[in-house]
Amino acid sequence: MPKMIVSIDGVVIKEVQLTKERTTFGRRPYNDVVIDNLAVSGEHAALQMTGSEVTLEDLNSTNGTYVNGKAVKKQALQNGDTIEVGKYKIKFVNEAEAPGFDKTMLFKPGETPVPAAAEGGNLNGALRVLSGTASGREVPLTKAVTTVGKPGVAVASISRRSQGFVVAHVEGSGIPLLNGAPIGNEPVALKSGDVIELAGTKMQFIQN
Repeated sequence: MPKMIVSIDGVVIKEVQLTKERTTFGRRPYNDVVIDNLAVSGEHAALQMTGSEVTLEDLNSTNGTYVNGKAVKKQALQNGDTIEVGKYKIKFVNEAEAPGFDKTMLFKPGETPVPAAAEGGNLNGALRVLSGTASGREVPLTKAVTTVGKPGVAVASISRRSQGFVVAHVEGSGIPLLNGAPIGNEPVALKSGDVIELAGTKMQFIQN
């Protein structure tokens, strides 16, 4: 099934499976994929799926839609194409078109796929909220990428990797703090007990 991998500054913030004939993305909340960024128009672009073919159409956006660095109005997408919308990059993945695209997902006959959690040994993580109205609540980190924070103020992502979890600053003027120190442009590895402070809320990372 085709999917889109949305990232900013090299940090993946969401993955979206294309399950509908028409998928829209833009800044307005009613879009299928909401990209909260001023460089993105309210209704920026749409993806039209016909069978296994997906066509990208720019919806007269203010700043344009780019595929592999070139401005487009309407274009059929190929596996691996990169769509650029503002500062965001959206990688188009159509595994039906290229079954060997992700080599980690190829298995020889008789082999049993290894769950993502097993690859890194012990990858059960959670965030425990330490302050505010949700204090004491635990958020399990079961997805490949979990985003936390307030859009437009400060947003961070916590990504599951084979070696463990990493935290990264995604957007917003508020810089997340890790154990009191600002997080830079590069993802930072997390260890159990680390305290993340984001938009005035403190959260503790726990790895079982």
